[in-house]
Amino acid sequence: MKIPEAGVEVVPAAPPAGRRERKRQQVRDQLYAAALHLFVTQGYEATTMDQIAETADVARATVFNHFSQKVGFLEEWGARRRARVNEILGSQRAEDLPVGDRLRRYLKEMADLNVASRAETTVLMDASARYGSLLQDPSLEIELARIVEQGRQRGEIRAGVDCDQAGQLLAACYFSTILRWIREEPAPFDLHERLAGALDIVLLGLLADEIHAGEP
Repeated sequence: MKIPEAGVEVVPAAPPAGRRERKRQQVRDQLYAAALHLFVTQGYEATTMDQIAETADVARATVFNHFSQKVGFLEEWGARRRARVNEILGSQRAEDLPVGDRLRRYLKEMADLNVASRAETTVLMDASARYGSLLQDPSLEIELARIVEQGRQRGEIRAGVDCDQAGQLLAACYFSTILRWIREEPAPFDLHERLAGALDIVLLGLLADEIHAGEP
């Protein structure tokens, strides 16, 4: 199978051990690449499962064996992006960083992926918001809450902070920023700066120091 270039970077999942599983993962990667190519070149709505099968050069049933619904490709896209960021941060030993720097690094790497593939992000993120479970899927907020929790265990986060709620807040901020960023062409603002600024507001708060000092 040869899929024309469309600015789509396919990040394969970690290779399974057995030959059968490796073959299954290879087919899944092939389907994923075909789907993303079609989504970017002709739109998510216009793409059918039959077209994905044809582009990947597999039987229609094979597509449904891996992705029971077209929305599954959107979920896979998000999962692979998070996995890629975790892989990058793991190689950089980011878990040793203070919690604020670690969150900044996480959002920076996510921004890097989006900026490097803006056309893909525009189509896939918009489709995820319209047809997927973008704002209901807790995957990103769980990732971010885990980082906050580790910071709290180190004494870097106030003991009274609800880590799950913090994760929800950060994830909602991320998604709303991305959805605004893809709304116009060219991009209406610098994504890295906007995400970093939003994170600073969350970490530092809104009130001035003297007001904080007067609180019980």
